Amino acid sequence: MDEEPDVLLERVLRPSPPLAPRALLIVLGLVAAVNLGFAATLALQGAWPVAPFLGADVALLAWAFRASQIAARREEHVMLTRSRLDIARRPGTSHIVLNPYWVRVELREPDNRLTLWSHGKAVLLGAFLPPAERAGLAEALRAALWAARQRR
Repeated sequence: MDEEPDVLLERVLRPSPPLAPRALLIVLGLVAAVNLGFAATLALQGAWPVAPFLGADVALLAWAFRASQIAARREEHVMLTRSRLDIARRPGTSHIVLNPYWVRVELREPDNRLTLWSHGKAVLLGAFLPPAERAGLAEALRAALWAARQRR
C-alpha cells in the first residue's frame, strides 16, 4: 500500500496586513476633517471651486483603503511532497500542481521575482511578499525540492 507521502514543505503566504479597519476609519475621518476645514476657508475667500477636489481627495483615499483591505485577503498555500508541488491561490481558487522533479526555482535579482519553472511554464510565487521573505522562501523551496529528488 502506498501511504500518503511526507510533507517536505508547507507554507501559507499572506501579504502584510494593512491597518485595522477602525484605525483606517480614524485616519479617513482626520483627513476629511482637515479637508473640510480647508474647503470652508477657501470657500469663504471666494475659491469655492476647490472644495469638490478636496472631497474627491477623501473619496479616493477611502477607495485606496478599501482596495488595500481586499488585497490583504489574498493567500497562497504551498505544499511540497515527494510526488507533487501544490500551489493553491485564494480568493481566486486557482490550483497548480507541478512535479517536483522538474521544478526549477529562480529568484531574479533586478526585480527580485520568485518564479517556478516546469516544462517551459512559469509560475510566479509570493509576489506580495517583501524581498527578504521571498529570498528565504526560495532557499527553503530549493532545499525541499532537493530533498524530494533524493528520496526517489
